[in-house]
Amino acid sequence: MSKPLRLLYAPGPGDVISTYHHWVKGEDDPSQVSITYSSQFYEVCRTLDAQAYVIAPTQDKKFFRDSQFTLEGRPIPLRGASGIFYHLGRLGYELGLIASALRFRANVAVVGDARTHWFVLSLLPLLGIQVIPSLHCVLWCKYTPLKGIEEWMLNVSRSLFAHHCTAILAISDEIVEQVEQLTQGNHRPILRFFPYYRRTQFAGIDEPDEKHSPFRVLFVGRIEMAKGVFDLLEVAKRFAAEGRQDIQFNLCGKGSALEPLRLAAQQAGVESSFICHGHCDKQKMREMFGRSHVVIVPTKTSFREGFNKVVVEGILSGRPVVTSDVCPALSDVQAGVVAVLPDDINGYGDALLKLCDDREFYEQKRGNCLALQEQFYDPSRGWGATLKSILVSETV
Repeated sequence: MSKPLRLLYAPGPGDVISTYHHWVKGEDDPSQVSITYSSQFYEVCRTLDAQAYVIAPTQDKKFFRDSQFTLEGRPIPLRGASGIFYHLGRLGYELGLIASALRFRANVAVVGDARTHWFVLSLLPLLGIQVIPSLHCVLWCKYTPLKGIEEWMLNVSRSLFAHHCTAILAISDEIVEQVEQLTQGNHRPILRFFPYYRRTQFAGIDEPDEKHSPFRVLFVGRIEMAKGVFDLLEVAKRFAAEGRQDIQFNLCGKGSALEPLRLAAQQAGVESSFICHGHCDKQKMREMFGRSHVVIVPTKTSFREGFNKVVVEGILSGRPVVTSDVCPALSDVQAGVVAVLPDDINGYGDALLKLCDDREFYEQKRGNCLALQEQFYDPSRGWGATLKSILVSETV
């Protein structure tokens, strides 16, 4: 660009200030397994000598500033509201982002919050600010038809993706296909990126215990109904009824369903084989991957999944993954995955039994994982490098 680069970055929820303090010390954020997008953004800004204003939605207001970065945690108005009041709160937050971009004199805005009302961003080019949507979730649930206000908002967002943005960042092929469908093939340039990991995070993880005693199934993610955790409980109850005492479920994560899930497991009498560990930091997660035999991602069709990096993390740890095409990551790692029909509880159980009981099949899937790993260790395919390629191109 002919004038100094001033970037507004609006990611999804997260502590961008904490991540920054780790980044300036040359550390990765210990709360995340992958390299965070905000730390990749900071690196791009340092490389391009760009001034940056980062605003992320948080519960409490936070603020930090140095010579190059202004970082803010900003609460969303009407947080916790539903229906029309939820959308009014989001609109207020998004208009606030635009006002901040103007005050900051940004010339580019990168917006990566999946809950954004994308049509609002069409105002930015009219105000002289180029906009780059960063899509980390599908635009609509693959198996749930759009209706009402959500369908209307997506339709009025079509012009942003077709005409008004500079380029589009997308984490999965499915998101690319949805943008193409929404715009009927008439869209601004779309650039795929991949989650990016340090090789050291998975180096030296123990190989799975060949004795399979017990066969450990690992779930990582939010403990919520839509993430399929109660479906896993049904699988555990089935195994208990069939006398399969050799299969253990380990669930890592927190969420609104954590305590109800623990209680339900106790009431079903399977708490010894269905263990909820709560939140686990990066080091603990490394240990959990090392103890596991298989990773399972049973996200339900009601959830708007963008990629689900846990699928990749299973592959990087050398563990076969059981999931469905609700998770767009499946298309990038299919050879290391046992694919199940969405919401098929019996199918998930059958896939786990196949991996547990058929050693040859298990080793085949595990061997396939090794051939799939390099694409996620390549920084040139990461979000930061892809964003940088847009910022230094002739289009910006």
